[in-house]
Amino acid sequence: MRICLLSYRGNPYAGGQGIYLYHLTRHLAGLGHQVEVIVGAPYPRDLTPWARVHRITNLNLWGRYRREWLPAERPLQLFHPLNLLEFGLTRLRFFPEPFTFSLRALALLTGLLRRRHFDVLHDVQSLGFGNLAMMAFGVPMVTTVHHPLTIDRREAFARDNTFEELYHTAVFFPVAMQGMVIRRVRRVLTTSQAGKEAIVRDFRVPPERISVVAGGLDTEFFRPPADRGDAHLSRRASAPLPVLLFVGNTDDWKKGAHFLLHALARLPAGVTLRIVDDAPPVKRLLAGQSRQLGLEARVRFLGKLDDTALREEYRRCTLLVQPSLYEGFGLPAAEAMSCGAPVVVTAVGAVPEVVTPETGVLVPPGDPEALAAGILSLLNDPQRRKAMGRAGRMRMTRRFEWRVAAEETVEVYRQVIAQHGARKQPAHPGRPGAWPGVRTGSRKTNAPGAS
Repeated sequence: MRICLLSYRGNPYAGGQGIYLYHLTRHLAGLGHQVEVIVGAPYPRDLTPWARVHRITNLNLWGRYRREWLPAERPLQLFHPLNLLEFGLTRLRFFPEPFTFSLRALALLTGLLRRRHFDVLHDVQSLGFGNLAMMAFGVPMVTTVHHPLTIDRREAFARDNTFEELYHTAVFFPVAMQGMVIRRVRRVLTTSQAGKEAIVRDFRVPPERISVVAGGLDTEFFRPPADRGDAHLSRRASAPLPVLLFVGNTDDWKKGAHFLLHALARLPAGVTLRIVDDAPPVKRLLAGQSRQLGLEARVRFLGKLDDTALREEYRRCTLLVQPSLYEGFGLPAAEAMSCGAPVVVTAVGAVPEVVTPETGVLVPPGDPEALAAGILSLLNDPQRRKAMGRAGRMRMTRRFEWRVAAEETVEVYRQVIAQHGARKQPAHPGRPGAWPGVRTGSRKTNAPGAS
């Protein structure tokens, strides 16, 4: 099977879609499928051992607009029509990346389809208007959505206090565009039953067109040390200075890091918190709150970590805390459990489908007092932490494997191709693999970022 995946961001540190893209493509190729990827910046780590990668160039204008009015290098790039459009939308506070990526990807895909065919197109959380034109190529399209952006928008509206904040929230999330596109793709993949219910409710997608494929996890990499056994778990359980770990975007209100700071203030002074995210001047919100609460000496920002360093944090922490207001999967908790760490999480979204009472403590969201009580209950019970570490590791290895996720995704592809009728008519004579409605020829595409 020839599979083309599209993702407007590919770097694993720029969002969950980067992690999903990396592992899914690797395991699809491992199953014998031919994989190509059209991806925007920030780009993924190297996929070339198993996939052909086509990079879409953009100026990352959204990431820059708070720091500089114009891109410092080669400012004349702004006069490319799509760059100019993206620049204007960004200054009006829209988030245009999925939209402009879809148009650039459309131009690139048009050129690719002149030379070869794909059996399926797989969009990863982009859902731009350009996808609508891609569907006219005669290739069935599926999309992965962990949860609808309507959830993020509701959370943002709930905390907005000024007209400027309300305007920013109203225009930032491309909800109307994504809703229009998602209702037209052949199949929607999501990682949880909670995600499916939210997509049905907020985007009005018929439930029979949504497939739940549980998220994958690299359990061979995210594992306790080689000498883990009971000795390792005992060392973790009896650590004299309790260390809490938080992994996530501290500027994202939905991740609930501010609730964790208020919970930490209720815990004994010897309990410390390590945060895997950037410190000031890159991100200021949580650092300012820790100063206000007198917690500076107990909170340490570690910055962005590579996978190896992150695994060591999971291995050394007493427990991981995930205080989110919503999660479409809850990857940090899953990775921590795979490393043998107990977790304290909020019972929101898909989290109860990942964390069970045997593997972690579940508390209500937005409640620092309940969060502190849940953390303290584990800090005071080393044997319970030890049992949860064992149970969490076992659950991850049995339920959340990327190989299984890839196999289930391929089964969805097969269903969609069968429903679509695979190829509706023979390929154009003399041009094997050409698709109906796609003009053949040898002219190269001039799409921005084509490689």
